[in-house]
Amino acid sequence: MSMSSILFFLLAQSKSSLLSIITAYLNIQIFFKSNHIFSPFLWCCLIASISTFYLKKCSKKVYLVDFACHKPLPCCLCSKELFIHNLKASGVFKDESISFQRKIVDRSGFSDKTYVPEDSLKIPPIICTLNAEKKETESVIYAAIDELLLKTKMKVDDIDILITNCCIFSPTPSLSAMVVNHYKLKDQVLCYNLSGMGCSAGLIAIDLAKHLLQVHQNSYALVVSTENLNSGGYKGNNKSMLITNCLFRLGGAAILLSNISSDSRRSKYLLKHTVRTHTGSQDSCYNSVIQREDETNKIRGIALSKDLMSSAGLALKENITTLGKYVLPLSEKLKFATSFVVKKYFNKNMKVYTPNFKLCFEHFCIHTGGKAVQDEMQKVLGLSDWQIEPSRMTLYRFGNTSSSSVWYALAYCEAKGRIRKGDRIWQLAFGSGFKCNTAVWRALRNVDPIEEINAWSDEVHEFPVDV
Repeated sequence: MSMSSILFFLLAQSKSSLLSIITAYLNIQIFFKSNHIFSPFLWCCLIASISTFYLKKCSKKVYLVDFACHKPLPCCLCSKELFIHNLKASGVFKDESISFQRKIVDRSGFSDKTYVPEDSLKIPPIICTLNAEKKETESVIYAAIDELLLKTKMKVDDIDILITNCCIFSPTPSLSAMVVNHYKLKDQVLCYNLSGMGCSAGLIAIDLAKHLLQVHQNSYALVVSTENLNSGGYKGNNKSMLITNCLFRLGGAAILLSNISSDSRRSKYLLKHTVRTHTGSQDSCYNSVIQREDETNKIRGIALSKDLMSSAGLALKENITTLGKYVLPLSEKLKFATSFVVKKYFNKNMKVYTPNFKLCFEHFCIHTGGKAVQDEMQKVLGLSDWQIEPSRMTLYRFGNTSSSSVWYALAYCEAKGRIRKGDRIWQLAFGSGFKCNTAVWRALRNVDPIEEINAWSDEVHEFPVDV
């Protein structure tokens, strides 16, 4: 290999190190001319350095080894009628509040097979306590992690990074500490607990894991996403706060990530991109989903404002504009740029071209915020019924499981046998703040629905259904 060939190789690997490579090249050339006897040794050192650089470059890839979605026990099933019955039995809601929640549930896109914590189904309802909240969270995250460890045959001692996320429930010690204690993880494990970040926190956790794995070589990261219904329930009569009672359901997911090159052979997906958008600098966006006391100043809940949909639209626009730079073909970029210039300088009434993201992805796993959100997403992105199906069926079967919902949608695609090697998957979620977050994956192999058992496997043949 000639010196010029080596230089070209290094330039191809890292454009940012152009100056240092040229300097090293000139220094080596000068040294070689005056120290011929050491040339073989220096060549060996140079080759070793290149090999090390290349291996480090490769190790920055982040692989999704596998994931598991929790399917609660049948005793946690809650039909829409049972849900309304329990609202009445609680004795805390006025008749008009119960009627309002019935309308929300009827229009929710739910089936009669979503899940709630077992204690909330008891009559009279058990008073919400810290122990009840911990019991709910532990039952979900431990079951999801147990299934993931079984699927991947991982030992807990191999976990180097742990990230947990739950928006409302943030006890001390944290959820990540609960996992460390339960599974007796090693003392050196890096722990992070994300709270208060809404339904898109699951993808924020993936982005955080990606950055950590790019620093800590030869490591495994465990990400656990869930929400807590006991601590998030609202026991008052403010309509803007009652909506969340009707939408959220029990669920959670555990995801194993790796930056070890040899794991590419057994992993399901390669992480290609993460894009995070935060519009909280605007007051209307910041206040569109907010936890506060109601007008009594005694009862806490999560209020949804009339600006929620417009905030989601703004965050989505910013997010896909950034994402488009990475994934859209040149033809779509030119169409978008042309329409933008024409609108800005020639025709103010012209509508800016919406890029066709269907050219970039085979599968769409959109957060199951609610039926209205899904309808709008299908319209804006121009998705077919088949493309929005994983999200719709997840909402129908499991409800809004918050930050874990995008994993139930991906599990649906797997159970249907849709994932083929090379397929591109777009996970998209919204959250309070207001945030819109994206993760893009590429399938590394076909996913056989017979071999890959998940939360959908025993009943996926019943779907899709009309909603």
